[in-house]
Amino acid sequence: MVQLRIFIPFVLVVVFSLTTVFAQTSAPEIKCEKKSNTSCEECLKQVECLWCKTTKKCINYPVKTILPPHSLCPLAEARWGLCWVNFQTLIITLSVIAGVIIIAVLVCCFCCCKCENIGSKRVEAKMERQADKRKTRQDERKAEMKMRHDEIRKKYGLSGANPYARFENN
Repeated sequence: MVQLRIFIPFVLVVVFSLTTVFAQTSAPEIKCEKKSNTSCEECLKQVECLWCKTTKKCINYPVKTILPPHSLCPLAEARWGLCWVNFQTLIITLSVIAGVIIIAVLVCCFCCCKCENIGSKRVEAKMERQADKRKTRQDERKAEMKMRHDEIRKKYGLSGANPYARFENN
């Protein structure tokens, strides 16, 4: 029973790998070169195909290089995905859009940081005004308390030079 448990996953892996191999090899391959000298639309029905407008050739897209080399097809004449979009226009458009996005992000970051600093300066100024008001009120209360204490000292005759001197009974 233990040997059967080990054997079943092994058999399943082998069966799935064989079906995958047979499924890949049995599919008919459509080469892009067969669609040369037809139309751009016919060539670009296959995703892996690249159409060169000047030579009217349909070739496999060179996936190892991001852009097709000039020797294969000039960028202005290369079409991939859509017949009316060439690589040169696509590159220029994407770089302009990327530049605008980068500039917009930098401007937003600059404005946000600047606005944040302005806001913090406002908050600091408001806190400083409140602290000044508290200090003023505290000084007023101190002066009031001092006046009351002086009045009490006068009332009871304690307004002498030294408040810690002994009381003298006369």
